[in-house]
Amino acid sequence: MEALEKPEPEAGPREEGEGERPAAPVRRRGRTAALIASAAALGIVAGGCVGYVVQAGRAPTKLPPLSQPVLRQGNGAVPLLSAAEDRQVKTDGDLRELLLPKPRGAHDENIGDDGWMDLEEYATWSEHPGSVFHYALQSQLRRVAATGWRIGATYSVEIRLVQYRQEQTTGARDHVRDQENWVGNRPGTDSRPVPGAGDGMAYVGRRPRSEPGYVPMYQAEAYASRGDLVMEMWITDTEPVSEKKIVDLAKRQVGRL
Repeated sequence: MEALEKPEPEAGPREEGEGERPAAPVRRRGRTAALIASAAALGIVAGGCVGYVVQAGRAPTKLPPLSQPVLRQGNGAVPLLSAAEDRQVKTDGDLRELLLPKPRGAHDENIGDDGWMDLEEYATWSEHPGSVFHYALQSQLRRVAATGWRIGATYSVEIRLVQYRQEQTTGARDHVRDQENWVGNRPGTDSRPVPGAGDGMAYVGRRPRSEPGYVPMYQAEAYASRGDLVMEMWITDTEPVSEKKIVDLAKRQVGRL
């Protein structure tokens, strides 16, 4: 069977003067290039042989021993931490005992069920319940202990200790960072670090917050994380709340964790 021939492409219309235009020259690999390549290959082979001869003539380098010296074990038993020194004993116990006590003469705000808040209540008390509920589930919220009190007719304090399981995520630290991005960028808000609280920050609103049917209230808040715990704190009053008041109270609460 005869091989099929490939048809020649039809020539298109030729412009005027195109027949006189020379074609682009095609560069070919000549004999000079082949000689240069062969010389380079021989140089590489020769260099490798010389290197091998030089290395073979040198004295062998001693290698370090595979076995390392055995470290001596200290004498005596390591003293165990007491319950007061072991922080995990405190945080795995009753979180309500770590909350600041109610001041003398203050009225209890009765937050939560006997000092505990379930997930639904915790999310409902937020400005954005849906976002808080989703974050709590995603970050493996473990439990929330809360307390609060009121002094006089308008001054009130609320404190929460939020604990995360932290098996897959750093829920406590991420929680504080999210609040820093949200509250710290709120217009008319001053911020200040809480001494001794690591990532602790206090935020004081210079403008009162008002809602229809309610008296305008000033608010200050603080957040800090320690291990798997997050401290949340709010102070509200009809008068501006000073930075010193919220920072001192937050510092005392973090010191109990």
